[in-house]
Amino acid sequence: MSPPKTAPCCPDLASTPPSRQVQSCCSPALLPHCLLYPEHRAPPLTAALAPSSAHEEMRKIPNNGNLRMTKVAYPLGLFVCLFIYVAYIKWHWASATQAFLGIPEAATGARRGQQARSPPGPAAHGPEVSYGIMFDAGSTGTRVHVFQFSRQPGETPTLTHETFKALKPGLSAYADDVEKSTPGIQELLDVAKQDIPFDFWKATPLVLKATAGLRLLPGEKAQKLLQKVKEVFEASPFLVGDDCVSIMNGTDEGVSAWITVNFLTGSLKTSGRGSVGMLDLGGGSTQITFLPRLEGTLQASPPSFLTSLQVFNRTYRLYSYSYLGLGLMSARLAVLGGEEGKPAEDGQELVSPCLSAGFRGEWEHAEVTYRIAGQEAAGSLYQLCARRVSEILRNKVHKTEEVKNVEFYAFSYYYDLAANVGLIDAEKGGSLVVEDFEIAAKYVCRTAETRPPPSPFLCLDLTYVSSLLQELGFPGDKVLKLTRKIDNVETSWALGATFHYIDSLSRHKSPAA
Repeated sequence: MSPPKTAPCCPDLASTPPSRQVQSCCSPALLPHCLLYPEHRAPPLTAALAPSSAHEEMRKIPNNGNLRMTKVAYPLGLFVCLFIYVAYIKWHWASATQAFLGIPEAATGARRGQQARSPPGPAAHGPEVSYGIMFDAGSTGTRVHVFQFSRQPGETPTLTHETFKALKPGLSAYADDVEKSTPGIQELLDVAKQDIPFDFWKATPLVLKATAGLRLLPGEKAQKLLQKVKEVFEASPFLVGDDCVSIMNGTDEGVSAWITVNFLTGSLKTSGRGSVGMLDLGGGSTQITFLPRLEGTLQASPPSFLTSLQVFNRTYRLYSYSYLGLGLMSARLAVLGGEEGKPAEDGQELVSPCLSAGFRGEWEHAEVTYRIAGQEAAGSLYQLCARRVSEILRNKVHKTEEVKNVEFYAFSYYYDLAANVGLIDAEKGGSLVVEDFEIAAKYVCRTAETRPPPSPFLCLDLTYVSSLLQELGFPGDKVLKLTRKIDNVETSWALGATFHYIDSLSRHKSPAA
């Protein structure tokens, strides 16, 4: 079949300027035809332009060499143009396709990033995560607890993580220079910032509750300290309310500790499960809290010993009382004959029958240093000390019979003393009977009569704890569980106070919602 009659690819080079000749022959519209039918290509450049003179004849040989080069260059140029054109079309199509397909993936990634940075709120699926920060301003130190909670809708929260750090001394040590309290508070705030994701800061309540250390200070000094702490809190990025700093009354401290231990033992999560009682012995005060089951206990107890607690949509009628001044350190001072916050007159020695005869030394309490000494007296050291302790406790403690039938956990100095004399494992804790403290006291006091004990106060402390438990109504064979942690969580009042505070915030928001 003969090729179609058609004009050459470059039909009129003679009328085309030299600068446009190559461009015309490479026209994209004619490329396929020129490649299929070479005979239709334009004549060589020299054939299209006839020689006009003898001078042009003389240049025939060089021109023939150029023509041979042109025959090779044209097909090569056409091929390069076609390759570039096809490569461009392919690249453009691939880029457009990738951009189109990338739109859903980018949108998905954006949604994921938004979820990761979303502030806390009601979760459509799965548990809601929240945080709480509680400062425990005690008599001997300030501690921060950072709690992370997980909660399914309609269920009791679950504690998923706790961070804890303590600093000494207590806030009360800065009563005369409140500015010095700022660095320590800021250091503990930094712990919370490192532990809590940035997007949760604004929704995380920040609270400080002071205990016996500040309760024993003059009112004006205590308020100045609290105001300074509040200023530091208000400059933080956390959720701060008007009641963010306060001095806990003793009842609140005991109730908060009761919430902690019953939450950790599962009593607050499982309806109908028996609750446990709580004994806490701090430096300045001691607390007892339990849920009475006998109507006689409620009727026989003074009104100030009974309190109502609402938490996790339930109401409890508790027996709870805090004895200010009967914490271990304050009791030591009372047994020695000193007064809280006041140095002895003229540096006079405080002499006590609870210290070994011939002992002399110094003891610092609440930023006051006392000179102390043992008392030369005839008789058993334990009996002399027990008599002195009973004078301190006389008519100061309420006894209730129902404690015999309630399971009790004991914390703080109860634990420390028992561990010091080997009644429980120092790391794991354990159980003992109340009489074990009395047996240990008699042994330590008797030994101290012949050789110095590891601590000059060990005889006094054990004798005091033994007498205190008996005054509270605990018989000698009553079993107590002593522990620092339950399920690896500190058994302090801080967790219970955080629960109570967050629960009260939720109740206040409910009517508005």
